[in-house]
Amino acid sequence: MKNYLFRYLRNYVFKGRSKKRALIFYRCCKTSVYFAVIQFPHMTRSCFFLLAGSLIMATSCSVNRKATGGDHRIDLTFVQVNDVYEIAPLSNGREGGLARIATLKKQYLQKNPNTFLVIAGDFVSPSVYNSLQYEGKAIRGKQMIESLNAAGMDLAVFGNHEFDIKEGELQDRINESRFEYMATNVFHQLKGKTEPFYQNGKPLPLTYVLPIRDADGTTAKIGFIGLTLPFNKADYVSYTDALATAKNLYNKLKDSVDAVVAITHQSIEDDKKLADEVPGLAVILGGHEHDMRFVQENHIYITKAHANAKSAYVVNLHLNLRRKKIKVKPQLVYLNDAIPLDSATNVVVQKWVGIAEKNYSSLGFDAHKVVLTDGAPLDGRETEVRSHATTLTQLIVRAMSAAAPEADIVLLNGGSIRVDDVLQMPVTQYDIIRSLPFGGSIRQADLKGSLLIRVLNTGQTNVGTGGFLHYSTQLVKEGTTWKWNGAPVDPAKTYRVAMPDFLLTGKEANMDFLNPDNPEVVKVYEPVKSVSDPLSDIRQAVVQYLEHGKR
Repeated sequence: MKNYLFRYLRNYVFKGRSKKRALIFYRCCKTSVYFAVIQFPHMTRSCFFLLAGSLIMATSCSVNRKATGGDHRIDLTFVQVNDVYEIAPLSNGREGGLARIATLKKQYLQKNPNTFLVIAGDFVSPSVYNSLQYEGKAIRGKQMIESLNAAGMDLAVFGNHEFDIKEGELQDRINESRFEYMATNVFHQLKGKTEPFYQNGKPLPLTYVLPIRDADGTTAKIGFIGLTLPFNKADYVSYTDALATAKNLYNKLKDSVDAVVAITHQSIEDDKKLADEVPGLAVILGGHEHDMRFVQENHIYITKAHANAKSAYVVNLHLNLRRKKIKVKPQLVYLNDAIPLDSATNVVVQKWVGIAEKNYSSLGFDAHKVVLTDGAPLDGRETEVRSHATTLTQLIVRAMSAAAPEADIVLLNGGSIRVDDVLQMPVTQYDIIRSLPFGGSIRQADLKGSLLIRVLNTGQTNVGTGGFLHYSTQLVKEGTTWKWNGAPVDPAKTYRVAMPDFLLTGKEANMDFLNPDNPEVVKVYEPVKSVSDPLSDIRQAVVQYLEHGKR
């Protein structure tokens, strides 16, 4: 009897294509068939097949009703970028650009409607646009939000640089966004109270749940947590411990969704700790490092693309809901000239490029002009320029020395450099502008040696912050003694020092004493106002230095 029934299912119902499926149906109806055979032992073979066919049809209908949710398998794709400060392509148009991101998303949307564009922090700031004006207001990331809206951004988490701009400016950018934000461990410090940040009157969620559905009706829910490192101590921001908060919210979220994804803006070491402490995560889509990271920690992939959209990670998640299994397939895609620019997004980008170039021209710059064609890349990454000398900081110090030949010493605060990137050859005037977006004049002042020693020592204690100081090669510290041109700095002697104007305001970290009212500031020289004079703008000093063939 079993052979007749199974053979009938296999050959006539499933036409030999699925022994497994025939066996499932056989098991569903065999009990009823056996019962009928016992009750009617003289049933003819024709009657048997009629009965079996009826049972199969009934069973099939029952199974089909249960299968209206599809085949219990579903795919979704993340197009992930992070640390994006530039809306237009770099390297003479060969790399990056938000219009290429838009194209990449559209390409994957054609393959899978469940494709989502996410950004793992640092996009509103830092940017050369943040020092520019449009319609009487500082731009402050407005160009980025408008371009990301056009590119089809879906979900974002804050990076530490989002809090570089003023509280009201950030709120305007959040409200202008047509995509979702998530803030798991970042909160708004408002009038002594800790609250969520809001988007158009709605609090940003601690976690985010994304429902998805595919063509055969399979549905799933994807949960997200979003973490930001507590690097920026702006007074309107507060943080909870990222790891502890992630563990707590993951445990609350995991049973109500089919997968949990972490979008993070923190160090790779902290991402590894997260993978070790929360082993149920499907994947960690990260940011903060700029040079691309790909790690598998505790069987969890951690992906970080190159900064400024020079690449994107395309991460596919395949969910088998019946078996509760997730397969993750990451792929790094370079965003180069092989990927065309999306026309709609490019219209928005070019609008803002035009606005920026008018600003640059009024300041005496030709943004497209190449000023350096070869040599080692110029390292302007924040972690580097705030802790030790780099190729970029050394170049700027030399350019300042050339612009102020009367100065004995040049000082440069690492916080002046905001490109947070490595500049590859060729370098244009725009690269210099975006490296030093705040601009500002080079001021000169006569300082007592005692004050100079205090400034230099404070600069060293400021390691890791914008108040970390770079200085002329004539200055060397031996033990606890600072030497200038081989001789100890004399506390009673006066030294002429050139520095960015911001340093002389007393607003740099732990340097409130460095201001014109300090009696140890013997003389402050008048600022230069002519835009053609390199002392008028630190960026002009670097450009002119390079244009004279120096390096």
